[in-house]
Amino acid sequence: MLQTSNDLRLAIWDVDGTLVDSRAIIQACMEAAFRATGLPPPEYDATRKIVGLSLRAGIAHLAPADIGAVRLEFLVDAYRQTFTRLRADPCLQEPMYDGALEVLDRLKNDGWLLAIATGKTHRGLDGLFAKHPIKPYFDTVWCADDGPGKPHPFMVEQSMRALGCAPSQSLMIGDAIHDIAMGRAAGVRSLGVSWGFGRADELEDAGADEVHHEFRTLTHSLVAFAPA
Repeated sequence: MLQTSNDLRLAIWDVDGTLVDSRAIIQACMEAAFRATGLPPPEYDATRKIVGLSLRAGIAHLAPADIGAVRLEFLVDAYRQTFTRLRADPCLQEPMYDGALEVLDRLKNDGWLLAIATGKTHRGLDGLFAKHPIKPYFDTVWCADDGPGKPHPFMVEQSMRALGCAPSQSLMIGDAIHDIAMGRAAGVRSLGVSWGFGRADELEDAGADEVHHEFRTLTHSLVAFAPA
């Protein structure tokens, strides 16, 4: 049945830590990149707090304040090269979380529009799509190299604009405080998930409208969502 503008529903998804479990590979890449640059690697608790930001912005948060532009660029390049190399390691994959594919399938069959708003670049996202054939589920995709990154509302606003949806018809779903801040800045209902990089209390403090601990309850919430 053809949807009218009044009954559109849009779910905007973060990727890392929300749909795919990239915790191990991101930390391994960060440690290797810092060592290659002669710097002590960050602890996981520091790394997890920058996931969702663009790569350069996230690494700049972790690097020493006096690192300088040239060395920072070397660090970013070292991360990219390491990520490309480690992605081929069967011990450091980015598996989809159990339940992720099922909820995407459920929403698509129920007539939802789906979007991605991610700190990944298009190149990084294409690598993920090559492993997990989920690209056809998404009606529009926005990445860190398209414009201002999280927590700026750009990617959420562009998703709504591309698909003709109002903020009242849209939801942002993510695991990081940057996802919640982005969604709130765009004026959309923002749902946090606790199985990725952000802790539940951090998501709540960031202003998440709901925090879910499993895909089952998230799916129930999405099914019950009624645009204002």
